[in-house]
Order: sequence, then structure tokens, then C-alpha cells
Amino acid sequence: MRVWFGEHVIAQYVADAPLAARYEQAMRRRFAGLRVTNDLLGPQAPADL
Repeated sequence: MRVWFGEHVIAQYVADAPLAARYEQAMRRRFAGLRVTNDLLGPQAPADL
């Protein structure tokens, strides 16, 4: 999860997907005027293993 000010990252948070999604929603409320992204990092293990 990243909070952007223009082209600059001003906050970054790395966690498991559900926790990152919760944090993303909190940052969207806190920084309503800024762009907030939540992207997967690196290769992901198959979910059905």
C-alpha cells in the first residue's frame, strides 16, 4: 500500500493482502485528496496448496 503526493511516495506499508486492504481503506479516509495504491509485490504462492 502506498500513498502518493504527485509522483512521490509519502507512505508505504507492506503486509498480507487482507491487512494491507484494511490499511489502504484507512489511508484513503485519512488522505482523501491523494492517490492511494495497493499492489501485490513479487510472486505469489498458489492459494490452493
